[in-house]
Amino acid sequence: MATDIIIPSDLWDEDEECVITGWLVDDGANIEGGALIAEIMTAKVQYEIHAPASGTLTIKEEADAVVAKGAVIGQVA
Repeated sequence: MATDIIIPSDLWDEDEECVITGWLVDDGANIEGGALIAEIMTAKVQYEIHAPASGTLTIKEEADAVVAKGAVIGQVA
């Protein structure tokens, strides 16, 4: 069963969207739970996204995509 990688809704207070500034691992890579896998930015503040589980990464939203809080940007299976 796949685990979604979601932009947390509690990282910042406003309802602004964010930009995925970069994926630090490639699509299809094997990752460990808790590993730093992506970075996002909103209002000139950079945030880190960590893997919610161990497994194979599937990227759903590419770098430079604009996404909202709660958006699914990838999956780990």
